[in-house]
Amino acid sequence: MTEHDADVIIAGAGIAGATLALSLHRAGLKPVLIDPVVFDAQLAPTFDGRAHAIAFAAYRQWRALGLAPALDPHAQRIEQILVTDGRSPGAAAGDGTPFWLRFDAAEIADRADGEPLGYLLENRHTRAALAAAIGEAGIEVLAPARVAAAAFGPREAVVTLADGRRIAAPLAVGAEGRGSTLREAAGINTIGWDYRQTGVVATVRLARPHRGVAHEYFLPEGPFAILPLTGDRASLVWTESDRRAAALKAARPEVFHAHLRRRFGDHLGEAEVEGPIFTYPLSLQLAERFTGPRVALLGDAAHGVHPIAGQGLNLGLKGAAALAEVLVEAARLGEDIGSEVVLERYAAWRRFDTVTLSAGMDAFVHLFSNDNPLVRLARGAGMAAVNRIGPARRFFMHQAGGAVGDLPRLLRGEAL
Repeated sequence: MTEHDADVIIAGAGIAGATLALSLHRAGLKPVLIDPVVFDAQLAPTFDGRAHAIAFAAYRQWRALGLAPALDPHAQRIEQILVTDGRSPGAAAGDGTPFWLRFDAAEIADRADGEPLGYLLENRHTRAALAAAIGEAGIEVLAPARVAAAAFGPREAVVTLADGRRIAAPLAVGAEGRGSTLREAAGINTIGWDYRQTGVVATVRLARPHRGVAHEYFLPEGPFAILPLTGDRASLVWTESDRRAAALKAARPEVFHAHLRRRFGDHLGEAEVEGPIFTYPLSLQLAERFTGPRVALLGDAAHGVHPIAGQGLNLGLKGAAALAEVLVEAARLGEDIGSEVVLERYAAWRRFDTVTLSAGMDAFVHLFSNDNPLVRLARGAGMAAVNRIGPARRFFMHQAGGAVGDLPRLLRGEAL
């Protein structure tokens, strides 16, 4: 082992970790990625059902890193978002309910440089594009490899792998998900709770064009989202109790389809399920600190939120952009990139936004997973009011697009 094997050790080669590695490499630093999955497998278009709503500011980051040619063919623009609160799919189906909300990209086109409200990307295509870029850049990837332990000294972080190898760097980044080994080794605790809910995810092919419109229905059984994908397909994400979700996953195809039709409505015609049905347990988990001696947390290792507003991955990508900028600027000034003073800049930059957004998502879960008639009336009236107030509507659209606040350069589309 050399004195330092890399500038930054990144545990976790998922989307946030890989984006950070590519950002650091493009700016002249030397990262090394560690992941338990064979990295070549990222290039295979394996299907896990997941698709992500990417804020337009986060997509700018990937453009700045040179990923647009690989991602653009698979990125579906979100031109409108229709939100309905009722006992049937209201705004989309045209049944006259007053409790609905419409966001339209055309309304903020002059301030967003013609960007849509966001992009829908299947997880498999995003992973493959990042993996290919990392391979072309020659970034070192240790995979399959599992982090067994980590020690954080006054001058370096030393990560020990399960096979006995030891890697040293001024900084280690935990980006390996909610069960982060680096977070545990650093003694950083988490707070959170189980929602006792499960996200049921499926991809469907539509009989009618979706025209880039995303639909979010707040129905008595829980939120139900129809998210547009390329090729007039859609990713369906809906919240069920753990028991009902398990029953749906195990149901015969015709039974599942009957439940799907009841939720989906008929405004987009027949929906044919493509591929398997997936379920993901839902919970909140927030690290008490985002940094420690010689360690920083990123993505789900720092914050795991409910997917009700599709902001989980966007939080991770914001974190990757902020951390990359802090580290690159510190390195150019000759500072120790793993020092407490440098890492505190990252923590301070991301702390307020992350905590407030996580708290907001938690409040949304309790507000919109509630069939109390008075609560439904209050939230429906609130949606109707926002729908009639242009400045409020535009604020929410910019917030969802990730284009508010003190943005890192990558989120403005600028290279580091």
